[in-house]
Amino acid sequence: MSKQQNEEVVENQPQEVVESTENETSEAAATGSSTTDEQVKADGELETLRNRIQELEAENSELKSQYLRKSADFENFRKRMFREKEESVKYANTNLLSDIVNIIDDFERAIKSSQESRDFEMFHSGIELIEKQFTGMLERNWGLKRFESEGEIFDPQKHEAIGMEEREGLQDQMVIEDYQKGYMLHDRVLRHAKVKVGVPKAASSEDQDDQELNKNKE
Repeated sequence: MSKQQNEEVVENQPQEVVESTENETSEAAATGSSTTDEQVKADGELETLRNRIQELEAENSELKSQYLRKSADFENFRKRMFREKEESVKYANTNLLSDIVNIIDDFERAIKSSQESRDFEMFHSGIELIEKQFTGMLERNWGLKRFESEGEIFDPQKHEAIGMEEREGLQDQMVIEDYQKGYMLHDRVLRHAKVKVGVPKAASSEDQDDQELNKNKE
């Protein structure tokens, strides 16, 4: 069919058919345009999601690196603290031992002097002097003090009784002999003194009778 014939057919068609065809064509064009807009929008959202995923992956990688660095730093810190603690315990008594070696030097000099002179009195005096210097150093530098117990009231917080003896004229339990000295470290008992304790002598039966007789007379 020729072009002229087609035009004649279209012209001969009813007006309603022509309008319907035009409407369908417009709707198809609108639908196509809408589909294109939605596709562009979807592509944009997809691109945004991809970018966000890349950002999150980069952030996750950075956080992982920070965690590994922090973990390594903490492990190094833990090892260093353990090493310092070990060394602190190992060398905790350095100052005390430095003081003691000086006393050892004094002993060596005293022994050498006694070997040369064979003078017992001089040797004895030297040993006494060293003992005083030693105890004085311990008290002055370290708070270690030796305490005397003889003549004091028995105190179980400071004294350890290893013997007892009845004695007249005592009103309380008294330390009458100091077998081994006690020591205080600052305000705490480091070692109890081993002592002999005197206790008031129990009254005899005759003394008790005299006391009762005196009370009756009164």
